[in-house]
Amino acid sequence: MDNRQKILLLDDDSDLLDLYREMLGQLTGKPEVQTSNNGARALSLLETEPFDLLICDLKMPKMDGLQVLSLVRRKHPTLRTVVLTSVMDEQFRSRVYALGADLFWIKPGSPEEISQFKDCIASLLGKGTTSGFRGMQNKSLVDIIQIECLTHSSSVLRISSGPLSGRIWINDGDLTDAETDGTRGEEALRAILAWKAGNFESLPAEPGRPRTIFKSYNALLLELAQHFDEAQVQPREPGADSASRSLAPLSQIDGVEFLLSSNSTDKSKLTSRGVERPERMAAWAHDCLDRFAKLGEKLEAGPLELVEGRGPQRNVALTTRGDTEHCVGWLASVSSEDLRARMKKIMALWVS
Repeated sequence: MDNRQKILLLDDDSDLLDLYREMLGQLTGKPEVQTSNNGARALSLLETEPFDLLICDLKMPKMDGLQVLSLVRRKHPTLRTVVLTSVMDEQFRSRVYALGADLFWIKPGSPEEISQFKDCIASLLGKGTTSGFRGMQNKSLVDIIQIECLTHSSSVLRISSGPLSGRIWINDGDLTDAETDGTRGEEALRAILAWKAGNFESLPAEPGRPRTIFKSYNALLLELAQHFDEAQVQPREPGADSASRSLAPLSQIDGVEFLLSSNSTDKSKLTSRGVERPERMAAWAHDCLDRFAKLGEKLEAGPLELVEGRGPQRNVALTTRGDTEHCVGWLASVSSEDLRARMKKIMALWVS
């Protein structure tokens, strides 16, 4: 009996199909690699026999990779999926992950990139049931909801964790309802987000669903994150724990989405609240402040006081106090005048 793992490779370029079939067939365990040059045939193959992994291109005629991923996630929610594409676009990347892909990979062009790609595929094939939610590699439910909202998606997320099940409704990027075990709204969302592992599916939207959640998703997720932080009993480094708790009162100021402070010379001195990847955010804030400070010097405009960035999803304010750089995320509804006034209040409390 052949117990080899099976990979389905989907691309409209026949030369690439041959190349990657040979490459992937050399992985440990010699997986069986089948190919398809169109989405319809790939879906047909998935219906007739089991596969462990689907690797597909994005740009294809008739049925593109996004359409294939959408159908696969509904019909085969446990199938691991990888997008292999030459489309270097963050919007595509977000949409791919929103559809449940495990990996988004730009087609490798060097021996090093090919080796890394093969290692990632081997790792995916070797993964069993781990913590986290199946359908998105190393993603939590908060990550999944944020991606859905940032891409203005409309969908119903069906989540299961052992005997537990629940649903979260998202309409045009707004988190509108949640339901589990007879409860609805914020209470149900809090219960679902407490689950540490399981599976999820992205189902068709239900725009007529009555709304029970009216807060912005960012404010709600930040509030829930604070709730879970305060309930957490795992040991932490004393300095980092007390520093994080000290930001809790500041995060309650109307309109605040997240807070971060970092030392411009010592990257280990970093404190944040409501930030998913604080090191990455701190590096971005430092780069922005440095560039604007140099521009101010060139224009002889005096010392930098405040950098304000406004966007459709949120506003961000950056400022410095000595060697410490501060970054605050605000709801997009906060006006420029209110933002500056509230920043003065935050900074007075922050540095006191």
